[in-house]
Amino acid sequence: MNTLNTGARISGCWTVRGSSEGGEGSLDRLLPSVCPGVSPRKRTTSQCKSEPPLLRTSKRTIYTAGRPPWYNEHGTQSKEAFVIGLCGGSASGKTTAARKIIEALDVPWVVLLSMDSFYKVLTPEQQVAAASNDYNFDHPDAFDFGLLAHILQKLKLGKSVKIPVYDFTTHGRQKEWKIVYGASVIIFEGIMAFADKELLQLLDMKVFVDTDSDIRLVRRLRRDITERGRDIEGVIKQYNKFVKPAFEQYIEPTMRLADIVVPRGGYNTVAIDLIVQHVHSQLEERKLRWDMAALATAHQAQPLPQTLSVLESTPQVRGMHTIIRNKETSRDEFIFYSKRLMRLLIERALSYLPSQSHVVQTPQGEDYEGRTFHGKRITGVSILRAGETMEPALRAVCKDVRIGKILIQTNQDTGEPELHYLRLPKDIGEDHVILMDCTVSTGAAAMMAVRVLLDHDVQEEKILLVSLLMAEMGVHSVAYAFPQVKIITTAVDKKVNDLFHIIPGIGNFGDRYFGTDAPPDWSDDEMDEPSY
Repeated sequence: MNTLNTGARISGCWTVRGSSEGGEGSLDRLLPSVCPGVSPRKRTTSQCKSEPPLLRTSKRTIYTAGRPPWYNEHGTQSKEAFVIGLCGGSASGKTTAARKIIEALDVPWVVLLSMDSFYKVLTPEQQVAAASNDYNFDHPDAFDFGLLAHILQKLKLGKSVKIPVYDFTTHGRQKEWKIVYGASVIIFEGIMAFADKELLQLLDMKVFVDTDSDIRLVRRLRRDITERGRDIEGVIKQYNKFVKPAFEQYIEPTMRLADIVVPRGGYNTVAIDLIVQHVHSQLEERKLRWDMAALATAHQAQPLPQTLSVLESTPQVRGMHTIIRNKETSRDEFIFYSKRLMRLLIERALSYLPSQSHVVQTPQGEDYEGRTFHGKRITGVSILRAGETMEPALRAVCKDVRIGKILIQTNQDTGEPELHYLRLPKDIGEDHVILMDCTVSTGAAAMMAVRVLLDHDVQEEKILLVSLLMAEMGVHSVAYAFPQVKIITTAVDKKVNDLFHIIPGIGNFGDRYFGTDAPPDWSDDEMDEPSY
């Protein structure tokens, strides 16, 4: 391989070959062959740009931006995250390079995944060795490669993952794991980033950060003396006994697997620019474009799906619709009658939750055979901001219900929904979820919200979408993509106009409820971002 004058070495794709020697036990999957190794290094943590801010630079703070659809009209995953693997010796500047790449990319929803999160939990004997600096933290056996590959695969497929939080004081994992979700780009960094065959297959780009050994030693000296209170003699002894041999035996040989070799790490701006240009081109090729006009006409003249349940149009329901649809209705009356409809809607939705027979004894000493909820928990998730108005009705009838929130906005240039924010309860995958939005026109926001829930392991048949008013287009879109989702509403209007407003409709529900003014080009599926 030739080294470019720019300082970045670029090669073709390398063939990954398994080692024919030294493959014993769990080390068979490792590249290259395994030898004894080294000890602690600077710790970095796995981070997600969807938890703003991820980076603070001298010029600006990078916050999250909207995530465009990562699924097709069928509701299925249609593009994977782009994964960059960063490998290099201890104190080579991998994390600095990762942060420089993220800053230069300036794309939403970037995850930084560190190998430091995946150290194995030490046994009592290993903890004693670690306390006396005799445990080899840089040997491949120190890392949980199986868990790491499983999590990276799920993250690449757009799923929500739980990442362990390693405690370097106790040499164990903390009880609470970190939840990461929504990666357009994943940057995976670690000294053994190229050491596992399964991991290598998940990497779309492999970057090796090549820093002179003297510079790395100086960085370790400065770090260990100032941050860890060690003496110079001890640091040098540790470096010669563990760090240097480990680099030569495990890390440096994997340089041949890299697509790009970056001398000087994050300070090599030319190399960083080359990486960023390539990633941008790859993201552009993978970009989805939703044809909203085609979506609007796809299900014309089709019968409404069997998964739809519409509240019976009694005189009371019809009368409340008359009031809230009237543009002359005052805000107080609009809120009052909307709340009445919401309560009826939520009660109707609860009737579709699974139940089982349950016998109780009455005060008269007689048995009564009734029904009780057959499931673990009920969780409500509101699509901000209008869906949040339905939360009081759910809380009024479901004691101690958990609440999650999803913010989805329409991109005015593309017409596509974009995910901006989410906060979901822990272990929501075990729950029956009532997804709340006040109006659904195209169904684009509702589809994205359902996809988010599925990515968090909620079962499709356990999702109930409830809305005060829906357009036929929105009903069909959701039912076509997610045929097992139950849809409950108080009314369905037939038309959506060229601006995707429900006709005859109800107006912008959020603006009428909160007393704010709608912009001229508002959409029924769009919510303004609230303040947090």
